[in-house]
Amino acid sequence: MKDKTGLVVALVLFACLIVVPPLLPTFYTGLVTLILIFAIFAMSLDILQGYTGLASLGHAAFLGTAAYVVAILNVKVFKGPHFTVELIAGILSAAFVAAIFGLFVLRSRQTYFLMILLASSMMLWGIAFKWRSLTGGDDGLPGIARPNLSAIHLNLANTTHFYYFVLLFFLIAIILMYLVVRSSFGHTLMGIRESETRMQALGYNIWLQKYLAFIVSSVFAGLAGVLLVYYNGFVSPSELHLVLSAEALIMVILGGSGTLFGPAIGAAIITLIKNFVSGYTEHWMIILGAIYIATVVLAPQGVYRLIKQLMRK
Repeated sequence: MKDKTGLVVALVLFACLIVVPPLLPTFYTGLVTLILIFAIFAMSLDILQGYTGLASLGHAAFLGTAAYVVAILNVKVFKGPHFTVELIAGILSAAFVAAIFGLFVLRSRQTYFLMILLASSMMLWGIAFKWRSLTGGDDGLPGIARPNLSAIHLNLANTTHFYYFVLLFFLIAIILMYLVVRSSFGHTLMGIRESETRMQALGYNIWLQKYLAFIVSSVFAGLAGVLLVYYNGFVSPSELHLVLSAEALIMVILGGSGTLFGPAIGAAIITLIKNFVSGYTEHWMIILGAIYIATVVLAPQGVYRLIKQLMRK
């Protein structure tokens, strides 16, 4: 019965997403597009935070790396969009950075893992900020063109076309991440989260499992980075900054850590607050903090689990 209810809810949500462009003005279509991109980013962090038990304040390193690789290829190398190459290069670059970082950060305990990964991420931010000839420095790289996928009749310069393009990747990402967390590998990660000692006694290589989770999460963060740079048409060091990593962590906790779908709700809440409340006050972070505290007090397991509890009543 629960599975049927969940399926019905998923189908209703999908139907709502399908009809966004015909029903909403262009601005709101663009806003939902941004929510979908950050939902991918937040869910990718949930693989680490929620399923493996590794809180991260450096997750923006993977999104930002992919964004910069796409921007450099688009603006400086190809002088225009080459979608397939840029997509693959962006995702692989994020995975490569994770593979390098993971070799040393995952050998540390949780607190040290958090700090070392944060320092590594800020190192990339520093490179992007200082290497002006390649990255544009603090001015960033503007003029990133969206691909024109004429073979499938999609001109991504069109807001509606780009929305459905992002929606397609969102659905692919959420299905793949769902398969990951429901697989034996996903159950192993949850076992590690609950008790590393017990899983080690059962013969699991804890470091290797964490390392693989680290890389898998970076792949989806890299995908979010590719989509975000096409959305903005611009990239700057802020895509690598601590603030973005912290926002992603709040999205996960707010929506519901270890639920996969919860962080997507968290992404929607944070994105809406940033875009609407910030238009009325520059102190929108205070409002965000108040909402976060209220959620921790009233729904410590996250908004997603709260919604599920209310649906059962």
